[in-house]
Amino acid sequence: MKNTQETFNHVSYLWDDEKAAALGNDEVALLIYRSNILGADLRITNYGGGNTSCKTIEKDPLTGKEVEVMWVKGSGGDIGTLTKAGLAGLYVDKLRSLEGIYRGIEHEDEMVGLFNHCIYDLDSKAPSIDTPLHAFLPFKHIDHLHPDAAIAIAASKDGEKITQELFEGQIAWVPWQRPGFDLGLQLRDALEANPGIRGIMLGGHGLFTWGETSYECYINSLEVIEKASAYLEANYGKKRPVFGGEKVKALEPAQRKDQAAKIAPLLRGLASSYNRMVGTFNDSETVLQFINSHDLDKLAPLGTSCPDHFLRTKIAPLVLDIPADQNLSDLTALKGHIEKLFAQYREGYKGYYENHKRSNSPAIRDPNPVIILWPGVGMFSYAKDKQTSRVASEFYINAINVMRGAEAVSEYVSLPLQEAFDIEYWLLEEAKLQRMPKEKALSRKVALITGSAGGIGKAIADKFAAEGACVVISDIDEDRLTNARKDFGKDAAIAVKLDVLDNDTIAQAYKEACLAFGGVDIIVNCAGLAISKSLADTTEADWDLLNDVLVKGQFKVSQAGVAVMRAQGLGGDIINIASKNALVSGPNNVGYGTAKAAQIHMSRLLAAELGPDKIRVNVVNPDAVIEGSKIWEGKWAEGRAKAYGVTVEELPAYYAKRTLMNEIISTKDLANGVFAFVGGLLPKSTGNILNVDGGVAAAFVR
Repeated sequence: MKNTQETFNHVSYLWDDEKAAALGNDEVALLIYRSNILGADLRITNYGGGNTSCKTIEKDPLTGKEVEVMWVKGSGGDIGTLTKAGLAGLYVDKLRSLEGIYRGIEHEDEMVGLFNHCIYDLDSKAPSIDTPLHAFLPFKHIDHLHPDAAIAIAASKDGEKITQELFEGQIAWVPWQRPGFDLGLQLRDALEANPGIRGIMLGGHGLFTWGETSYECYINSLEVIEKASAYLEANYGKKRPVFGGEKVKALEPAQRKDQAAKIAPLLRGLASSYNRMVGTFNDSETVLQFINSHDLDKLAPLGTSCPDHFLRTKIAPLVLDIPADQNLSDLTALKGHIEKLFAQYREGYKGYYENHKRSNSPAIRDPNPVIILWPGVGMFSYAKDKQTSRVASEFYINAINVMRGAEAVSEYVSLPLQEAFDIEYWLLEEAKLQRMPKEKALSRKVALITGSAGGIGKAIADKFAAEGACVVISDIDEDRLTNARKDFGKDAAIAVKLDVLDNDTIAQAYKEACLAFGGVDIIVNCAGLAISKSLADTTEADWDLLNDVLVKGQFKVSQAGVAVMRAQGLGGDIINIASKNALVSGPNNVGYGTAKAAQIHMSRLLAAELGPDKIRVNVVNPDAVIEGSKIWEGKWAEGRAKAYGVTVEELPAYYAKRTLMNEIISTKDLANGVFAFVGGLLPKSTGNILNVDGGVAAAFVR
């Protein structure tokens, strides 16, 4: 057995003997440990792909007798993040006894419901369709993985012959068949017909490997994948250039990202014609090698092979037939052409549905493409949220790797369209979709919030992320921004430096939003500062700074954001954080109050202008939000305390007492106020002001 990472060139050896030893003889814990490290390498299996299992001897809670229990990844899980809660624990003898009532391949779906009658662990995740594939194999530990290298062989015209010769009869071959009870029986039959084998290759699908211990299973899996990978590596470019060689020259990296950022909102808008989508852009070397090749036109229409691939990417991508260096300064002229490409794709997908649907097939789903390829630039993916679009991108990269490998050693063969359709519109898949939790209020939305590294802006970002939005947190303070980013998950946010007076950083912020998420739906102008001085003490520099940051900054950020929103054609929201001081003539406040009043009136003007674009513009007016605010760390607090004849320490209580509700206002209160405008209950509200101030009578909007 190999036991050092250096022995594997194409997959990562991540087993840590000390960590494994700490788990002792807990076979389920060792299964989870193995699963997590296998799932950490996308060359081995992608998010949600594959499943793993182990069999243990447990005490039956009813009889007290020892029974064999199989622990297997449950439905819809991911081995990379698997925990015990994601496992199904089932009686092995009961699972195998189902063979006695199995009515044949035409009745596969009814077997899934019967798995529930075999559950040992009452906290089990719902058993998946792959459960019998593990149950009918006798081994203690089993891996079913979707490594690119193995699927490349499995999806090649000569896959069976290559498998036999490469592994010298140690890996059996089972032709393509949709996962289910019958396939489990076929795996058992393949093992009985080939005693002593170390694994089974599933045509067009993936790989089964096993071992008597978790470590032996892990090493067996890695060795088989490594051998397949090395075989492919030795054959790349041997017969002909990879993918037939380069047809299109890729733009330089900076140019690619510029072009992608410019076109992403247009693509997002078109991809969202049925449901709003969130995007991901990828221009990795793997992607570029494929999309720039002579073979793109031949291979892309064939579609993917592994079921996990096309369930997330659709059967085939949309390829943009425009030059990589197309002038995108005016998208209007190009939009009509790309709309036609989308229309053709939708019609093609509808034809695919009509030609292959069954009498009981679910209704057609969104016919828009998930994957869009632009030769010379990169790949765009669009799905319901960032994680799903990122995973779709990763899966298509897996598909590219499969096609590259299959073409190197034989000829790539995709699944027949009817087989692909029957999986995509499988009633069990539809039932899984129907069980998905209801989407959150801001799911599918992207929000850019200025001044969001702390205070009110950070609270708004937190609220939006909790409600399902992708957020672009931005601030002029990079250290504060870095710390704020730590509070968000991998797919929930990006952090960008943004100075509201700097056109370059504004443009860069929207560029990064378009590359990360496809565009922007909500803009919150929250960046600000405050200076409290009398007329006599206010300098021209004070005046200019306040009006530049608060008024001009709001103008600049809104202007750039509206250009993105218009390219998307999906409407949007602009929320401007102004102040009670925009409506109340407070003491020693001429510069700040004037700028805040200008913010409000600009909001009214924008609401009137942008209404036809379905872009709503509203204002939230806070008052005296001291919590987490940098404004109150400086001389503003001293100035306001002086104006009201109290100490700085007495300010919070002073502000609370002057409100009708006698309440201190928190940043969460403001975040909830902003959410009220964008959460879906006020889609026809624009040009409005919402005071979140505890009730300041002088600020009532008259």
